[in-house]
Amino acid sequence: MLLHGGEDRTVLIVDDEEKIISFIASYLRKEGYRVHEASNGFEALQLLERSPDIDLVLLDWMMPGINGLETCRRLRTFSQVPVIFLTAKSDEVDKLIGLELGADDYITKPFSIRELEARIRVILRRVSVSTTSVDNARSDNEILKRGALTIHLTKHAVRLQGEAVMMTPTEFKILKTLAQSPGRVYSRLDLLEIALGEEYAGYERSIDTHIRNIRKKIENDFSNPVFIVTVHGVGYKFGDVL
Repeated sequence: MLLHGGEDRTVLIVDDEEKIISFIASYLRKEGYRVHEASNGFEALQLLERSPDIDLVLLDWMMPGINGLETCRRLRTFSQVPVIFLTAKSDEVDKLIGLELGADDYITKPFSIRELEARIRVILRRVSVSTTSVDNARSDNEILKRGALTIHLTKHAVRLQGEAVMMTPTEFKILKTLAQSPGRVYSRLDLLEIALGEEYAGYERSIDTHIRNIRKKIENDFSNPVFIVTVHGVGYKFGDVL
């Protein structure tokens, strides 16, 4: 489990501005992280395909060639590594677009390097704690079966009618939480704190984006969901699926 700084963790920084890469990389290395660097989306995708040890990606939004959004979209076709967007765009709509493409978080430029490292630490800790907790689960509780949906807790894997469904760490945490307590209603704030921690209390509406992403992957009829049901004015619950 990650306890202090970046011990035994690898971060990929993707930005077309050399000064920004150098600034972030220098700080993270001092905090104990291993760092890979990429100056564009193509280089980042190549690194990710051949470097399975990367634990998190810091991804600039505005880059020549393929921008951060397209890089994230392509990345999500083969990897669920956590992604934090670095963006000069402050509009909520822009940020939600990034989350819809599979990002786990975003931070707006200019940013505090300490805040950035704290965001990295929160996400990596969440992934570590989740993995440790399911690894310690009893064998008869390792798999959740909910209708055509199968959730492998220790493998962090999801299957729908036997077909693999790729989930980001945040999506998996939300789905697992709901599926473990069918019928229980969770508020947005509940799910946000479970999935991302109390530090993200101000990002409550971002849960809607993550829920929408999950539904696109597992619901047969997106307009009439049966797995993740909206409880209007309250939040979400896992439906009574047989």
